[in-house]
Amino acid sequence: MTSSSYEAVIGLEVHTHLMTRSKLFCGCSASFGSGPNENVCPVCLGMPGVLPVLNQYAVELALRVALATHSEVQTRSVFARKSYFYPDLPKGYQISQYELPLCKGGYIEIANGGESRRIRLVRIHMEEDAGKNLHEANYSLVDFNRSGVPLVEIVSEPDIRSAAEAGAYLRELRAILRYVGASEGRMEEGDFRCDVNVSVRRKGSDELGTKTEIKNLNSFRFVEKAITYEIGRQIELLEAGGRVTQETRLWDPNREETRPMRSKEFAHDYRYFPEPDLPPLEIDGQMLERVRAAMPELPAERRRRFQRDLGLGAYETAILTEDRAIADYFEALLNGGVIGSKTAANWTMTEVLRIVNETGKPLEEAVPPAAETRILLKMVQDGVVSLNAAKNAFSVMCKSGQPAAAVVARLGLAQVSDEAAIAAACDEVIAAESAKVAEYRAGRDKLFGFFVGQVMKAMGGKANPKVVNEILRQRLQS
Repeated sequence: MTSSSYEAVIGLEVHTHLMTRSKLFCGCSASFGSGPNENVCPVCLGMPGVLPVLNQYAVELALRVALATHSEVQTRSVFARKSYFYPDLPKGYQISQYELPLCKGGYIEIANGGESRRIRLVRIHMEEDAGKNLHEANYSLVDFNRSGVPLVEIVSEPDIRSAAEAGAYLRELRAILRYVGASEGRMEEGDFRCDVNVSVRRKGSDELGTKTEIKNLNSFRFVEKAITYEIGRQIELLEAGGRVTQETRLWDPNREETRPMRSKEFAHDYRYFPEPDLPPLEIDGQMLERVRAAMPELPAERRRRFQRDLGLGAYETAILTEDRAIADYFEALLNGGVIGSKTAANWTMTEVLRIVNETGKPLEEAVPPAAETRILLKMVQDGVVSLNAAKNAFSVMCKSGQPAAAVVARLGLAQVSDEAAIAAACDEVIAAESAKVAEYRAGRDKLFGFFVGQVMKAMGGKANPKVVNEILRQRLQS
């Protein structure tokens, strides 16, 4: 047998923080980056006698996720106590949902290798996050700032068959979360993290193999590498006559391998029971309709519209719609119909994304308003400035905050389109290069670029290239 005789069966459990200002059951700040144990109170520290109070806005954000993933909202759901004892879980249990989650079913549509298919969801449920352990050589510390931050857990069916499909699923899910404003999806901050369940089976078999779980992966690349490694490890083990053990494993990015963490728990190990301090969560029709009415256009819908109405290709639409802010900026450039969709798309994908990536700032802080960028692109379209000059101007606009016209004037970037001045420069170059003129007229067409360069040099690089080309051809052919 070879690896081609096996099929991978993969399911993903994604935990993502909801974009609330306060925690799920108390008024402490849910912001990232505060000093250790600054955002804590008796409720999120699990002190005796305190009572949780549910954050309504967190529920509304969870409902956005449900609607965006075609999930069925349960009008009645129940919070439960999930008992396990970690140093970063101060109560000794986590408030989560189990038998009656907020949402059931749903799907996420992915495109991989030119084909589109649906990855089904099992459930979406709400829960609070645990704190964070900080390990040093001789001791460990606990930061409880994250304890109580609201999460949704999105659990997929085992419909994924490869590392590439897993990556496509996670990228689409994160885009959806960002579009609906439910989560920022910052993987480097632990804001969006993934547990992966992997098993293999012989192709053609309906029987599921023994799965392993890989915990707390916080980058797309790590997810894909961990899945690829684990598939290979399990196949190699089975081919050698061994047996896959159901266990939880960790990904070691330095060795690029998974390694055992602990034996895998089962649901009964957590001793779930209904949370006695919280009543059942009742979702009424008015609340659901209010959330539904505020839903934005989703990434998949926007991709289809960009291709259908704007004539953009699949690659362009994928780049432009990955982030809602980028897509909004691109569409703002098109307002008024002054700039074509291809021009706006190319500028957004190159110059706008370049500045955002270089500065690391949010788009609204990194680049000028779309109206100013549109003015600059109109200058290029009208021949007022060259494309290269516009790129220089845009960089200055991003740093200085000055409008396009002021930057172009201050830097003297306006092109010379005066035909008389350009014709005079062409005549001077032709007179000075009589030998090359003879060669060109004898059939050396490639010399035309040389003449263009000489004219541009003579005019300090400010001549309108289109006018230069037209006049030079006339002069050289006469």
